[in-house]
Amino acid sequence: MHFRAKLCVSTLALAALLGLAVTPAGAQDKQHVVSLSDLSKDAARLAQTRQSNEEAVRTLLSSDQAQKAMKSANLDFQKVDKAVSQLSDEDLAKLAQRSRQAQSDFAAGRISDRDMLWIILIALGIVVLALALR
Repeated sequence: MHFRAKLCVSTLALAALLGLAVTPAGAQDKQHVVSLSDLSKDAARLAQTRQSNEEAVRTLLSSDQAQKAMKSANLDFQKVDKAVSQLSDEDLAKLAQRSRQAQSDFAAGRISDRDMLWIILIALGIVVLALALR
């Protein structure tokens, strides 16, 4: 019985070696579906997008209206600034899009100071809420 087990193991090992030997050498040289340079470019683009989004939110939060809103809500700018960097990519992208829209509307005169203050307070609420739910 012991001899049969050894025979089965050695037969399986031989079959595995033959299977590897039969595999064409060119099959191992094929390029992957996504190249390493493409992956690097995608990672760099994602990092750049996140940095741009953080900058848009921080620009809104560093405005005079935002500083007044944070002071009235007893929020420290440093804590809010740190909270922005801890947001998920999705939450940050949404908040950045709203920040850019609010800034362009304010610059074009489509919204008043009071409306801008409400937008800033809502943005601060989103940042605080997102961090509290983590």
